[in-house]
Amino acid sequence: MGTELNVGPNAKFFDDFEVDQSWTSPRRTIAEADVVMFAGMTGDFNPVHTDEEFAKTTPFGTRILHGPAVFAIATGLEFRLGLKEGTAIAFLGMTWNLKAPVKIGDTIHVFQKVAGVRATSNPARGIVTFWVEVRNQDGAVCQEGEWKVMFHSKAAVAA
Repeated sequence: MGTELNVGPNAKFFDDFEVDQSWTSPRRTIAEADVVMFAGMTGDFNPVHTDEEFAKTTPFGTRILHGPAVFAIATGLEFRLGLKEGTAIAFLGMTWNLKAPVKIGDTIHVFQKVAGVRATSNPARGIVTFWVEVRNQDGAVCQEGEWKVMFHSKAAVAA
């Protein structure tokens, strides 16, 4: 008997993904609260994030959001696409590059494309590799890399 899953309306199973399919997430504007909350949560009070006068003396010219915070927000933006809702099993890993700063007031979104699909020895699941870019309001890529996610296949829910 198959597994009963609570699958969202936009969710995709492993079998539904094809190389070069792509999606663009909703946008989100970065607020000072994002910097403050991430600094408080992590204890990372580096002045490039928390001291405007210091940050003015850096190549960025102003405070920037912590790189890991940008990645975390990207996961939330990508989740809003609904592709993984009830069908993803696990986030398996990533390669990730920080290319440009994200500043307070920037509006970012995620562009995601299927880079690869790989069946596993278990027909009820497979692995999808996504190429992911975090882009700002000007279209500049701020962060990019691959995310590997294990998904249920349609065989997982077959009766």
